[in-house]
Amino acid sequence: MVTWRRGVVGVAVLAVVAGVATSAAALPGGQKTAAAVRGDCPEVRAKVERLEGLITPNACAFMRRQIAFGELPTGTPPTAGDLSHPRVKAYLDIFDEEATLWEAGSAPQRGHSVIGTSITGSLRLVPDLRYWGTDVVADGGVAMFGQWNEVTLKGHKVAYPQIARNVLGDDGKSLQARRYYDRYVLFRDTVPELAPKGLFDGIADSGPAPSRGPAPERLRAAEIPDRLAAWNGEDADALLARTGTARLSGPGLDAPLTTEAGKRAYLQRFFGTADVRFKAGQVAFGRTTTYVEWHGTVSGPKGKDIPFGVVERFGPEGEWELYFDTLPLVADRAEIDALFQKLAQP
Repeated sequence: MVTWRRGVVGVAVLAVVAGVATSAAALPGGQKTAAAVRGDCPEVRAKVERLEGLITPNACAFMRRQIAFGELPTGTPPTAGDLSHPRVKAYLDIFDEEATLWEAGSAPQRGHSVIGTSITGSLRLVPDLRYWGTDVVADGGVAMFGQWNEVTLKGHKVAYPQIARNVLGDDGKSLQARRYYDRYVLFRDTVPELAPKGLFDGIADSGPAPSRGPAPERLRAAEIPDRLAAWNGEDADALLARTGTARLSGPGLDAPLTTEAGKRAYLQRFFGTADVRFKAGQVAFGRTTTYVEWHGTVSGPKGKDIPFGVVERFGPEGEWELYFDTLPLVADRAEIDALFQKLAQP
């Protein structure tokens, strides 16, 4: 089993979504509004670890569809491009007919035909795909669905976290979806003879352990321009100063980093390889949890102007989590294609 985890996290492979929500206590409108929202979508609340935010009817409908796909067994895998397969139909029910879906390291897919054909390939590769919701935050028409994915590849159980970010229509269908997860974990133990060295191999805590201080204050919307500038400016000092003693979890780590030296080494390894050009994306504010999306391109030794993004999660107990794909930072397009070809072989 691979990758870091914060207890239990959400799940999906190669093309899956998950939704997020917040606690009503943070909402404007007084106790009546808060009480009403707490009662919203109880069937979803019972199936995710934490649900917070402004849970409107369309957000509830989206999350029900998302969970339904994660729970539905594949049965006989679909043939390539078979959009009538029951699990493929359940997947497409998540999306608007003209939706776009951006997967890690690739150009956006548009429309049911393209998105459906893609998921048939995923289900043929990993028919036992399952996932469940972890931290889900809805903020009006935006849903951030944290999930924990589990699949079997070449006899190896592989598990990893994912954030599915969705912009929703009035009917709860996803109009624009992006998926943030690390594809490198699919190959590390399954095809080790081809897998490149992990980006963060050797990164570990060092130096004095910090005293446990209070959790950082919740990120405010007014801070987003400065945080974006810190990412684009490769300013590790600014990123660390805002998060204080928060524990850092992210791709390539088996356990959170707690020391300043460890967290700094992680960021410096990232910025030493990745030249990012980000714009601010969607933000979802919950009562205890905030998700922030940065998206754009990355350039590095393996390619230039590759579609790329990062989601940050700031949690209620001093968690600071990063979700992104390390694969395009350690392998070029030809190497990635060879990895997937090897993975698909019996």
